[in-house]
Amino acid sequence: QVQLVESGGGLVQPGGSLRLSCAASGSIFTSYTMGWYRQAPGKQRELVATITSGGSTYYTASVKGRFTISRDNAKNTVYLQMNSLKPEDTAVYSCKVRVGATDYWGQGTQVTVSS
Repeated sequence: QVQLVESGGGLVQPGGSLRLSCAASGSIFTSYTMGWYRQAPGKQRELVATITSGGSTYYTASVKGRFTISRDNAKNTVYLQMNSLKPEDTAVYSCKVRVGATDYWGQGTQVTVSS
């Protein structure tokens, strides 16, 4: 069973920064692409960023240049460094890994950007 646990969310002012963490259980972590997603109230969940086992990254256009995804395989953890945060970044952020045909999700962490 794969378990993902996110942390690091909170309330931050516009222009501020947060770093989210997603800790994964098991030895599968190093073999799979990890992704960060977010869902704002009343909106569909969207992909924010992914990182492959080899370290290749992808970002959705709205966060390019502001967010950085990284992974520490020794700690089974993937991070999302979020800088220059905007009110429109407010959402529940969740990490996901696909193992075979099954998607595993964390419980999510709330990020609120407001003055």
